[in-house]
Amino acid sequence: MPKDDMAIRVEHVDKSFNVFYDKTNTIKEKILFWNKSKKEVRQILKDINLEIKKGEVVGLIGVNGSGKSTLLKLMTKIIYPNKGKIETNGKLTSLLELGAGFHPDFSGRENIYFNASIFGLTRKEIDKRLDQIIEFSELKDYIDNPVRTYSSGMYMRLAFSVAINVDADILLIDEILSVGDQHFQEKCFEKIEDLKKEGKTIVFVTHGMDSVKRFCTRAVWLHKGSIKMDGDTNTVVGKYLEETA
Repeated sequence: MPKDDMAIRVEHVDKSFNVFYDKTNTIKEKILFWNKSKKEVRQILKDINLEIKKGEVVGLIGVNGSGKSTLLKLMTKIIYPNKGKIETNGKLTSLLELGAGFHPDFSGRENIYFNASIFGLTRKEIDKRLDQIIEFSELKDYIDNPVRTYSSGMYMRLAFSVAINVDADILLIDEILSVGDQHFQEKCFEKIEDLKKEGKTIVFVTHGMDSVKRFCTRAVWLHKGSIKMDGDTNTVVGKYLEETA
């Protein structure tokens, strides 16, 4: 695929984590049992190759533990692969973990500035978009309260409102939209439809196959750390539901 048409390219990516057992806790234990800790190398992703074009809406599907969220974190460069490389082409924003980038003791308003600056906006740019972010979040009455007082649904409202207002080319979403009330979820989905029409590239992890069918132009099925199927949404989702029924 020509680079100008490509939003995300994943080439021969492997990712594993070290899992330690019988871990020592005190200095004395570390000295006495320095060679006793058992370690397991757990491979999460194996030789992943994936190209996502600009303007595609791609759903990553698969059972828990198949590597979907790990792949999304690799794309956003929160973590890095043990092998292979990932390229992104364009400004990227992500909604991966509820409240990530928020400081619990600061207000919602202050956290908008923190969070939006992480995504690359200047103070002046945030000033211009502040009212729009607050209005979309529907948190006007709570925006000056510390976010530690927020419910999980309120966290999601604030995080989503910031992410969609940084004018990114690529949006990565990991199950966060499953949190919160039906009204705001539907509002988020309508906004995703708008972003899709604007030609934004969207990749999201979900267990909701109805959402994949509704929004995605393509589905990628991960199974035990490998891509089992990649293609037309209805075909991939149909096979997935057939095998996991």
